[in-house]
Amino acid sequence: MALEHALLVALSEKPGSGLELARRFDKSIGFFWHATHQQIYRVLGRMEKDGWLAVEVVPQAGAPDRKVYAVTDAGAAALADWLAAPTPMEELRSEVAVKMRGASFGERAAVLEVLRANLADHLARLDHYRRLEKAYDDPAALTGHALDQFLVLRGGIRLEEFWVGWLEDYLDAHTPGETR
Repeated sequence: MALEHALLVALSEKPGSGLELARRFDKSIGFFWHATHQQIYRVLGRMEKDGWLAVEVVPQAGAPDRKVYAVTDAGAAALADWLAAPTPMEELRSEVAVKMRGASFGERAAVLEVLRANLADHLARLDHYRRLEKAYDDPAALTGHALDQFLVLRGGIRLEEFWVGWLEDYLDAHTPGETR
């Protein structure tokens, strides 16, 4: 997936300025597709040049003009083409997994500290996702885009549960009787 596709999805949900988009990206799509603010701005410029985005310049009192980006018909077509294209199976590419496998060749205590920190991060993200999930009063009644968002959130919860379980298994096996 290219950053362009993630941005097209975000802007299809709601047009916005680069700053608004970067903030929204950090709170949603950024959980499973990382990009810096600089990358986002650079790609927005390229997408505008390619005709995928239209820009409305909005004057602001006492501040620079704000550019609000919206998806054009060409951008919507590019997104539709990408959505319909086959997607290869996701592969696990994990630096943490390589460290777990190689822990016997270094200082295991240091690796265990790295894993404890990763576990804390995954637990925090899982807690955040579960709090977001509570905002859905009746998931069975969801349709369309709201259902898509909920199901991606549920996938994120399951992924974090996987990471928490795997890290806990590893830590428990190497630190029996200790508290994490």
